[in-house]
Amino acid sequence: MFTMINNSEFAERLTIIMGFYQLSASAFADKIQVPRSSISHLLSGRNKPSLDFVLKVVKVFEEVELYWLLNGKGSFPNNDPSALPREQLISKTETSATSNVDAAKNQVSSTKKIERIVIFYEDGTFKDYQQ
Repeated sequence: MFTMINNSEFAERLTIIMGFYQLSASAFADKIQVPRSSISHLLSGRNKPSLDFVLKVVKVFEEVELYWLLNGKGSFPNNDPSALPREQLISKTETSATSNVDAAKNQVSSTKKIERIVIFYEDGTFKDYQQ
């Protein structure tokens, strides 16, 4: 079920992120490459965050979990000791996806079979695994 983003709670989480990184609103805006007025409007509750804004925050600040930023569920900073840097995670995911596709081909399932897996990368490219 989709829930609407609460503007004031989102603004509180932005304030927490800025405090964690010791950034002013203008420095935060510069860091994620958005107009400074965008931060002001979000912090005041005037505007809701755009998808582009949210994705920039999550991309620039790796400790920020998407679900925590959007709805407060999860944790910040992402202090999962098993979390890998994104480059390692992508490499591991690609290797694991290949072996999972092979395993899925060999697995007998009476209800559903995997037909296709697609991995999308941040640079806009993708890798397609089909049977």
